[in-house]
Amino acid sequence: MGLLVMILGLILFLGVHTLTTQRDLRARFVTSMGEGGYKIFYALVSIAGLALIAWGFAEYRATGWIDVWNPPKAFKHITVALMLPAVILVVASYIRGRIYTTLKHPMLTGVKLWAAAHLLANGDLGSIILFGSFLAWAVFDRISLKRRPDAGAPPIPVGGPGNDLIAIAVGVVAYLALAFAFHPVVIGVPVFGV
Repeated sequence: MGLLVMILGLILFLGVHTLTTQRDLRARFVTSMGEGGYKIFYALVSIAGLALIAWGFAEYRATGWIDVWNPPKAFKHITVALMLPAVILVVASYIRGRIYTTLKHPMLTGVKLWAAAHLLANGDLGSIILFGSFLAWAVFDRISLKRRPDAGAPPIPVGGPGNDLIAIAVGVVAYLALAFAFHPVVIGVPVFGV
């Protein structure tokens, strides 16, 4: 049951995020709902999707775990190492500097790195579906960006190398918070010491 709930959440969350890649369809939604209505709809569907993903994955982990393969222990260490640049890249998509101008879409690069890293460390069916879905979406979204006639969002000013240093510092703090607080407390899986 948990796996099905998680899949429904993925369909909602990634579905509404994929809607932004379909510029004509998105425009029709905005026309019929208004810009504000569309943003509220987008936010509510995203939140509902995330809630279903979190609840479904937790339920699956507690009651329906299905092993597909056993990753070597070294893969977990690789995952821990890859997560630092993944978090920094996500931060760099908001604190824009040379990292942003070099990669163009550091958020998608960070999501791809996060998902691929977690696929290395987790060999169960639920994790493969969860992280594989996010990886597939990020690859699709990056490809679609190359074909879109517009950027899809208002421009955010881009700074210089100082912004990169801030993004790295904030990314390191966020990484440590995720590793030492969020992951062991919320996810229930310690990052270090295993």
